[in-house]
Amino acid sequence: MKASESVKNYPSERRMYANYVARNIKKLIKEVGPRPAGTDKEKAALEWMSNDLKDTCDDVKIEEFTLSPWAFMSWVQICAYFTTIAAGLFFAAYFVPALALYFSIAAAVLTAAAIFSAVTEFLFYNETLDPFFKKATSHNLVAVRKPSGEVKRRIIFSGHADSAPEWKFTYWGGPKLLVPFIVISFIGIAYTLVVSIIGIVLAVKGTEPTTAFFAVKIVAVCFIPDYLFALLFYNKKDIVEGANDNLTGCFCAMAVPRFMKDHDIRFENTEIIVVCTGAEESGLRGAKAFCKAHGDLLNDGIETVFFGLDTVRDFDYMAVYNKDMTGTVTNDAQVSALIKAGAAVAGYDLPYKTVTFGSSDAAAMTKGGFKASCFAAMDPAPARYYHTRLDTADNLDLKTIEAGVDICLETAFLYNEKGLDI
Repeated sequence: MKASESVKNYPSERRMYANYVARNIKKLIKEVGPRPAGTDKEKAALEWMSNDLKDTCDDVKIEEFTLSPWAFMSWVQICAYFTTIAAGLFFAAYFVPALALYFSIAAAVLTAAAIFSAVTEFLFYNETLDPFFKKATSHNLVAVRKPSGEVKRRIIFSGHADSAPEWKFTYWGGPKLLVPFIVISFIGIAYTLVVSIIGIVLAVKGTEPTTAFFAVKIVAVCFIPDYLFALLFYNKKDIVEGANDNLTGCFCAMAVPRFMKDHDIRFENTEIIVVCTGAEESGLRGAKAFCKAHGDLLNDGIETVFFGLDTVRDFDYMAVYNKDMTGTVTNDAQVSALIKAGAAVAGYDLPYKTVTFGSSDAAAMTKGGFKASCFAAMDPAPARYYHTRLDTADNLDLKTIEAGVDICLETAFLYNEKGLDI
Protein backbone atom coordinates (compact mmCIF):
# COMPACT_ATOMS: atom_id res chain seq x y z
CA MET A 1 0.00 0.00 0.00
CA LYS A 2 1.16 3.52 -0.79
CA ALA A 3 0.92 6.33 1.75
CA SER A 4 -1.36 8.12 -0.69
CA GLU A 5 -3.73 5.12 -0.59
CA SER A 6 -3.77 4.83 3.20
CA VAL A 7 -6.17 7.73 3.86
CA LYS A 8 -8.83 9.67 2.03
CA ASN A 9 -8.02 13.10 0.62
CA TYR A 10 -4.29 12.44 0.88
CA PRO A 11 -3.23 15.67 -0.90
CA SER A 12 -5.00 17.80 1.69
CA GLU A 13 -3.64 15.57 4.48
CA ARG A 14 -0.14 15.99 3.07
CA ARG A 15 -0.52 19.77 3.14
CA MET A 16 -1.74 19.55 6.71
CA TYR A 17 1.48 17.83 7.78
CA ALA A 18 3.57 20.36 5.89
CA ASN A 19 1.79 22.98 7.98
CA TYR A 20 2.53 20.88 11.06
CA VAL A 21 6.23 21.09 10.20
CA ALA A 22 6.21 24.84 9.54
CA ARG A 23 4.04 25.65 12.55
CA ASN A 24 6.23 23.74 14.97
CA ILE A 25 9.44 25.19 13.57
CA LYS A 26 8.07 28.67 14.19
CA LYS A 27 6.99 27.76 17.72
CA LEU A 28 10.29 26.14 18.61
CA ILE A 29 12.35 29.05 17.33
CA LYS A 30 10.14 31.51 19.21
CA GLU A 31 10.41 29.57 22.45
CA VAL A 32 14.01 28.30 22.21
CA GLY A 33 15.86 30.30 19.56
CA PRO A 34 19.31 29.49 18.14
CA ARG A 35 20.81 26.19 19.30
CA PRO A 36 24.61 25.93 19.34
CA ALA A 37 25.95 22.42 19.96
CA GLY A 38 26.53 21.40 23.55
CA THR A 39 24.35 24.12 25.10
CA ASP A 40 21.17 24.27 27.15
CA LYS A 41 19.39 25.72 24.10
CA GLU A 42 20.19 22.66 22.03
CA LYS A 43 18.95 20.40 24.82
CA ALA A 44 15.81 22.51 25.27
CA ALA A 45 15.02 22.07 21.57
CA LEU A 46 15.38 18.30 21.84
CA GLU A 47 13.18 18.25 24.93
CA TRP A 48 10.61 20.32 23.03
CA MET A 49 10.65 17.76 20.22
CA SER A 50 10.50 14.84 22.64
CA ASN A 51 7.22 16.15 24.07
CA ASP A 52 5.72 15.98 20.60
CA LEU A 53 7.13 12.53 19.89
CA LYS A 54 5.84 11.11 23.18
CA ASP A 55 2.37 11.45 21.68
CA THR A 56 3.25 9.43 18.58
CA CYS A 57 5.95 6.96 19.62
CA ASP A 58 6.17 4.13 22.15
CA ASP A 59 9.66 4.82 23.48
CA VAL A 60 11.25 8.27 23.59
CA LYS A 61 14.54 9.08 25.23
CA ILE A 62 17.26 11.71 25.19
CA GLU A 63 20.82 10.38 25.26
CA GLU A 64 23.82 12.48 26.23
CA PHE A 65 27.35 12.41 24.89
CA THR A 66 30.50 14.45 25.40
CA LEU A 67 32.22 16.50 22.72
CA SER A 68 34.41 19.53 22.11
CA PRO A 69 31.92 21.81 20.30
CA TRP A 70 34.43 24.21 18.77
CA ALA A 71 37.18 21.78 17.80
CA PHE A 72 35.70 21.03 14.38
CA MET A 73 35.66 24.60 13.02
CA SER A 74 38.95 25.53 14.69
CA TRP A 75 40.78 24.46 11.55
CA VAL A 76 39.82 27.84 10.08
CA GLN A 77 41.73 29.79 12.75
CA ILE A 78 44.59 27.29 12.73
CA CYS A 79 45.02 27.73 8.99
CA ALA A 80 44.80 31.52 9.30
CA TYR A 81 47.36 31.88 12.09
CA PHE A 82 49.77 29.13 11.07
CA THR A 83 49.97 30.12 7.41
CA THR A 84 50.34 33.81 8.23
CA ILE A 85 53.31 33.04 10.48
CA ALA A 86 54.68 30.58 7.92
CA ALA A 87 54.55 33.11 5.08
CA GLY A 88 56.23 35.70 7.31
CA LEU A 89 59.02 33.33 8.30
CA PHE A 90 59.56 32.24 4.72
CA PHE A 91 59.84 35.87 3.64
CA ALA A 92 62.17 36.77 6.54
CA ALA A 93 64.52 33.93 5.60
CA TYR A 94 65.70 35.98 2.61
CA PHE A 95 67.07 38.68 4.89
CA VAL A 96 68.68 36.32 7.42
CA PRO A 97 70.57 33.76 5.29
CA ALA A 98 72.15 32.18 8.36
CA LEU A 99 68.69 31.20 9.61
CA ALA A 100 67.13 30.52 6.22
CA LEU A 101 67.08 26.74 6.73
CA TYR A 102 65.41 26.97 10.14
CA PHE A 103 62.88 29.58 9.04
CA SER A 104 61.99 27.52 5.96
CA ILE A 105 61.60 24.34 8.05
CA ALA A 106 59.37 26.18 10.52
CA ALA A 107 57.28 27.58 7.65
CA ALA A 108 56.87 24.14 6.11
CA VAL A 109 55.94 22.54 9.44
CA LEU A 110 53.36 25.23 10.25
CA THR A 111 51.79 25.03 6.80
CA ALA A 112 51.71 21.23 6.91
CA ALA A 113 50.03 21.41 10.34
CA ALA A 114 47.43 23.79 8.93
CA ILE A 115 46.71 21.43 6.04
CA PHE A 116 46.57 18.48 8.45
CA SER A 117 43.94 20.23 10.60
CA ALA A 118 41.80 21.06 7.58
CA VAL A 119 42.06 17.59 6.05
CA THR A 120 41.44 15.58 9.21
CA GLU A 121 38.70 17.78 10.67
CA PHE A 122 36.86 19.14 7.63
CA LEU A 123 37.54 16.64 4.86
CA PHE A 124 37.28 13.46 6.95
CA TYR A 125 35.44 14.78 10.05
CA ASN A 126 37.85 13.11 12.45
CA GLU A 127 38.15 14.27 16.06
CA THR A 128 41.82 15.16 15.76
CA LEU A 129 41.67 18.49 17.57
CA ASP A 130 39.11 17.64 20.25
CA PRO A 131 41.67 16.97 23.02
CA PHE A 132 42.81 20.59 22.82
CA PHE A 133 39.38 22.16 23.36
CA LYS A 134 36.89 22.56 26.18
CA LYS A 135 34.39 19.73 26.61
CA ALA A 136 30.62 20.04 26.71
CA THR A 137 27.59 17.78 26.80
CA SER A 138 25.31 17.39 23.81
CA HIS A 139 22.31 15.12 23.27
CA ASN A 140 20.52 12.93 20.75
CA LEU A 141 16.78 12.31 20.75
CA VAL A 142 15.69 8.78 19.85
CA ALA A 143 12.00 7.88 19.44
CA VAL A 144 10.63 4.47 18.44
CA ARG A 145 7.22 3.60 17.01
CA LYS A 146 6.94 -0.14 17.31
CA PRO A 147 5.15 -2.41 14.83
CA SER A 148 2.10 -4.42 15.82
CA GLY A 149 4.00 -7.69 15.43
CA GLU A 150 7.57 -8.94 15.38
CA VAL A 151 10.19 -6.44 14.23
CA LYS A 152 11.64 -7.66 10.92
CA ARG A 153 13.01 -4.38 9.60
CA ARG A 154 13.43 -0.81 10.76
CA ILE A 155 13.82 2.58 9.13
CA ILE A 156 15.37 5.61 10.83
CA PHE A 157 14.29 9.11 9.80
CA SER A 158 16.67 11.77 11.03
CA GLY A 159 17.49 15.47 11.09
CA HIS A 160 19.79 17.51 13.32
CA ALA A 161 18.53 19.90 15.97
CA ASP A 162 21.51 22.20 16.47
CA SER A 163 22.18 25.37 14.48
CA ALA A 164 25.43 26.83 13.21
CA PRO A 165 27.43 29.99 13.85
CA GLU A 166 26.86 32.49 11.07
CA TRP A 167 29.16 32.22 8.07
CA LYS A 168 29.83 35.91 7.49
CA PHE A 169 31.11 35.54 3.93
CA THR A 170 27.96 33.69 2.85
CA TYR A 171 25.83 36.47 4.32
CA TRP A 172 27.95 39.29 2.91
CA GLY A 173 28.32 37.96 -0.61
CA GLY A 174 26.91 34.47 -0.97
CA PRO A 175 28.84 32.04 -3.18
CA LYS A 176 30.38 34.92 -5.15
CA LEU A 177 32.42 35.78 -2.06
CA LEU A 178 32.62 32.43 -0.28
CA VAL A 179 33.86 30.26 -3.16
CA PRO A 180 36.67 32.57 -4.40
CA PHE A 181 37.83 33.11 -0.81
CA ILE A 182 38.09 29.36 -0.18
CA VAL A 183 39.85 28.72 -3.49
CA ILE A 184 42.37 31.54 -2.98
CA SER A 185 43.05 30.42 0.60
CA PHE A 186 43.87 26.85 -0.32
CA ILE A 187 45.96 27.93 -3.30
CA GLY A 188 47.93 30.16 -0.92
CA ILE A 189 48.39 27.41 1.64
CA ALA A 190 49.56 24.91 -0.97
CA TYR A 191 51.86 27.52 -2.52
CA THR A 192 53.43 28.38 0.82
CA LEU A 193 54.07 24.71 1.60
CA VAL A 194 55.69 24.01 -1.77
CA VAL A 195 57.93 27.07 -1.80
CA SER A 196 58.92 26.47 1.83
CA ILE A 197 60.10 23.00 0.89
CA ILE A 198 61.99 24.49 -2.04
CA GLY A 199 63.51 26.98 0.41
CA ILE A 200 64.69 24.10 2.60
CA VAL A 201 66.33 22.37 -0.35
CA LEU A 202 68.09 25.54 -1.46
CA ALA A 203 69.27 26.30 2.10
CA VAL A 204 70.66 22.77 2.50
CA LYS A 205 72.53 23.14 -0.78
CA GLY A 206 73.87 26.50 0.33
CA THR A 207 72.40 28.28 -2.70
CA GLU A 208 72.67 32.06 -2.51
CA PRO A 209 69.36 33.96 -2.40
CA THR A 210 68.32 35.26 -5.82
CA THR A 211 66.07 38.09 -6.93
CA ALA A 212 63.74 35.57 -8.58
CA PHE A 213 63.32 33.63 -5.35
CA PHE A 214 62.73 36.90 -3.50
CA ALA A 215 59.79 37.48 -5.87
CA VAL A 216 58.52 34.01 -4.95
CA LYS A 217 58.62 35.00 -1.29
CA ILE A 218 56.73 38.24 -2.00
CA VAL A 219 53.93 36.20 -3.60
CA ALA A 220 53.70 34.07 -0.44
CA VAL A 221 53.35 37.23 1.66
CA CYS A 222 50.60 38.53 -0.65
CA PHE A 223 48.33 35.73 0.57
CA ILE A 224 48.50 36.94 4.19
CA PRO A 225 45.53 39.37 3.92
CA ASP A 226 43.39 36.48 2.69
CA TYR A 227 44.47 34.34 5.65
CA LEU A 228 43.69 37.10 8.13
CA PHE A 229 40.34 37.71 6.43
CA ALA A 230 39.51 34.11 7.33
CA LEU A 231 39.39 35.12 11.00
CA LEU A 232 36.10 36.85 10.17
CA PHE A 233 34.63 33.66 8.70
CA TYR A 234 32.39 33.03 11.70
CA ASN A 235 31.71 34.28 15.21
CA LYS A 236 30.89 31.93 18.10
CA LYS A 237 28.45 34.47 19.52
CA ASP A 238 26.38 34.82 16.34
CA ILE A 239 24.33 31.61 16.09
CA VAL A 240 21.67 31.41 13.41
CA GLU A 241 18.08 30.25 13.92
CA GLY A 242 18.51 27.27 11.59
CA ALA A 243 14.87 27.03 10.55
CA ASN A 244 15.69 25.29 7.29
CA ASP A 245 19.06 23.86 8.34
CA ASN A 246 17.89 21.74 9.93
CA LEU A 247 14.61 21.99 11.80
CA THR A 248 12.91 21.12 8.50
CA GLY A 249 14.77 17.80 8.59
CA CYS A 250 13.77 17.11 12.18
CA PHE A 251 10.08 17.92 11.77
CA CYS A 252 9.71 16.19 8.39
CA ALA A 253 11.08 13.10 10.12
CA MET A 254 8.69 13.63 13.04
CA ALA A 255 5.76 13.99 10.63
CA VAL A 256 6.03 10.27 9.79
CA PRO A 257 4.96 8.89 13.20
CA ARG A 258 2.59 11.86 13.59
CA PHE A 259 0.79 10.88 10.38
CA MET A 260 0.67 7.24 11.44
CA LYS A 261 -0.63 7.99 14.92
CA ASP A 262 -3.28 10.43 13.71
CA HIS A 263 -4.61 7.84 11.25
CA ASP A 264 -4.19 4.82 13.54
CA ILE A 265 -1.64 3.19 11.24
CA ARG A 266 0.88 0.79 12.67
CA PHE A 267 3.02 -1.36 10.40
CA GLU A 268 2.96 -5.07 11.18
CA ASN A 269 6.70 -5.75 11.04
CA THR A 270 8.45 -2.43 10.33
CA GLU A 271 9.75 -0.30 13.18
CA ILE A 272 9.87 3.46 12.68
CA ILE A 273 12.61 5.38 14.50
CA VAL A 274 13.06 9.13 14.60
CA VAL A 275 16.52 10.40 15.56
CA CYS A 276 17.11 14.12 16.07
CA THR A 277 20.83 14.51 16.51
CA GLY A 278 22.81 17.15 18.31
CA ALA A 279 26.12 18.67 17.26
CA GLU A 280 25.89 18.00 13.54
CA GLU A 281 27.33 21.46 12.94
CA SER A 282 30.25 20.52 15.20
CA GLY A 283 31.45 17.79 12.87
CA LEU A 284 28.63 15.21 12.86
CA ARG A 285 29.36 14.42 16.51
CA GLY A 286 25.77 13.47 17.31
CA ALA A 287 25.52 10.92 14.51
CA LYS A 288 28.88 9.49 15.54
CA ALA A 289 27.66 9.20 19.14
CA PHE A 290 24.49 7.44 17.95
CA CYS A 291 26.59 4.87 16.07
CA LYS A 292 28.64 4.17 19.19
CA ALA A 293 25.59 3.92 21.45
CA HIS A 294 23.50 1.80 19.10
CA GLY A 295 25.92 -0.64 17.54
CA ASP A 296 23.49 -3.34 18.66
CA LEU A 297 21.20 -2.31 15.79
CA LEU A 298 23.85 -3.60 13.41
CA ASN A 299 24.11 -6.98 15.09
CA ASP A 300 20.55 -8.02 15.97
CA GLY A 301 19.76 -9.52 12.57
CA ILE A 302 17.12 -6.89 11.74
CA GLU A 303 17.57 -4.95 8.52
CA THR A 304 18.06 -1.28 9.41
CA VAL A 305 18.22 1.71 7.07
CA PHE A 306 18.92 5.37 7.74
CA PHE A 307 17.07 8.14 5.87
CA GLY A 308 18.81 11.42 6.66
CA LEU A 309 17.16 14.75 5.93
CA ASP A 310 19.13 17.97 5.75
CA THR A 311 17.61 21.32 4.72
CA VAL A 312 14.23 20.89 3.02
CA ARG A 313 13.94 24.31 1.42
CA ASP A 314 14.72 24.61 -2.30
CA PHE A 315 12.23 22.64 -4.42
CA ASP A 316 14.27 22.73 -7.63
CA TYR A 317 17.30 21.26 -5.85
CA MET A 318 15.70 18.20 -4.25
CA ALA A 319 18.08 15.27 -4.57
CA VAL A 320 19.31 12.00 -3.11
CA TYR A 321 22.90 12.45 -1.95
CA ASN A 322 24.55 9.11 -2.61
CA LYS A 323 28.03 10.65 -2.39
CA ASP A 324 28.88 12.51 0.80
CA MET A 325 31.60 14.12 2.92
CA THR A 326 33.08 16.16 0.06
CA GLY A 327 32.79 13.10 -2.16
CA THR A 328 34.96 10.87 0.02
CA VAL A 329 32.09 8.69 1.31
CA THR A 330 29.69 6.64 -0.81
CA ASN A 331 26.35 6.21 0.90
CA ASP A 332 24.50 2.92 0.60
CA ALA A 333 23.33 2.22 -2.95
CA GLN A 334 20.20 0.33 -1.85
CA VAL A 335 19.05 3.02 0.56
CA SER A 336 19.76 5.71 -2.02
CA ALA A 337 17.65 3.73 -4.51
CA LEU A 338 14.92 3.29 -1.88
CA ILE A 339 14.64 7.05 -1.29
CA LYS A 340 14.67 7.70 -5.03
CA ALA A 341 11.93 5.09 -5.51
CA GLY A 342 9.88 6.51 -2.65
CA ALA A 343 10.16 9.95 -4.23
CA ALA A 344 9.05 8.48 -7.57
CA VAL A 345 5.93 7.07 -5.91
CA ALA A 346 5.27 10.58 -4.62
CA GLY A 347 5.69 11.92 -8.15
CA TYR A 348 9.23 13.33 -8.00
CA ASP A 349 12.17 12.31 -10.16
CA LEU A 350 15.13 12.96 -7.87
CA PRO A 351 18.67 12.98 -9.22
CA TYR A 352 21.65 11.51 -7.40
CA LYS A 353 24.09 14.16 -6.25
CA THR A 354 27.31 14.57 -4.28
CA VAL A 355 27.89 16.68 -1.18
CA THR A 356 30.90 18.43 -2.72
CA PHE A 357 31.71 20.69 0.21
CA GLY A 358 30.90 19.50 3.71
CA SER A 359 28.91 16.50 4.89
CA SER A 360 25.66 15.19 6.32
CA ASP A 361 24.84 12.86 9.20
CA ALA A 362 24.28 10.11 6.63
CA ALA A 363 28.02 10.01 5.94
CA ALA A 364 28.78 9.47 9.63
CA MET A 365 26.15 6.73 9.74
CA THR A 366 27.64 5.11 6.65
CA LYS A 367 31.11 5.19 8.18
CA GLY A 368 29.58 3.79 11.37
CA GLY A 369 28.38 0.70 9.51
CA PHE A 370 24.74 1.62 8.85
CA LYS A 371 22.99 1.43 5.49
CA ALA A 372 22.40 5.15 5.06
CA SER A 373 21.70 7.89 2.56
CA CYS A 374 20.55 11.51 2.56
CA PHE A 375 17.72 13.55 1.07
CA ALA A 376 18.23 17.30 0.85
CA ALA A 377 16.70 20.25 -0.98
CA MET A 378 19.18 23.12 -0.96
CA ASP A 379 20.98 25.10 -3.62
CA PRO A 380 24.55 23.80 -3.17
CA ALA A 381 26.08 27.07 -4.42
CA PRO A 382 25.45 27.48 -1.37
CA ALA A 383 22.12 29.22 -0.82
CA ARG A 384 22.37 32.72 0.63
CA TYR A 385 20.49 31.68 3.78
CA TYR A 386 22.89 28.77 4.44
CA HIS A 387 24.42 29.31 7.89
CA THR A 388 23.31 32.95 7.97
CA ARG A 389 20.79 35.12 9.78
CA LEU A 390 18.47 34.67 6.78
CA ASP A 391 17.68 31.08 7.81
CA THR A 392 14.56 32.07 9.72
CA ALA A 393 11.06 30.71 10.12
CA ASP A 394 9.89 33.41 7.70
CA ASN A 395 12.10 31.83 5.03
CA LEU A 396 10.46 28.40 4.96
CA ASP A 397 9.02 27.01 1.73
CA LEU A 398 5.80 25.05 2.23
CA LYS A 399 5.87 23.51 -1.25
CA THR A 400 9.28 21.93 -0.58
CA ILE A 401 8.32 20.88 2.95
CA GLU A 402 5.18 19.21 1.61
CA ALA A 403 7.28 17.34 -0.93
CA GLY A 404 9.71 16.32 1.83
CA VAL A 405 6.92 14.96 4.03
CA ASP A 406 5.42 13.14 1.06
CA ILE A 407 8.75 11.54 0.13
CA CYS A 408 9.31 10.41 3.74
CA LEU A 409 5.85 8.86 3.97
CA GLU A 410 5.99 7.09 0.61
CA THR A 411 9.48 5.80 1.37
CA ALA A 412 8.29 4.45 4.72
CA PHE A 413 5.31 2.68 3.14
CA LEU A 414 7.43 1.35 0.27
CA TYR A 415 10.06 0.03 2.66
CA ASN A 416 7.36 -1.58 4.82
CA GLU A 417 6.01 -3.40 1.77
CA LYS A 418 9.21 -4.38 -0.03
CA GLY A 419 12.18 -3.69 2.19
CA LEU A 420 15.27 -2.98 0.11
CA ASP A 421 14.09 -5.36 -2.61
CA ILE A 422 12.65 -2.69 -4.89
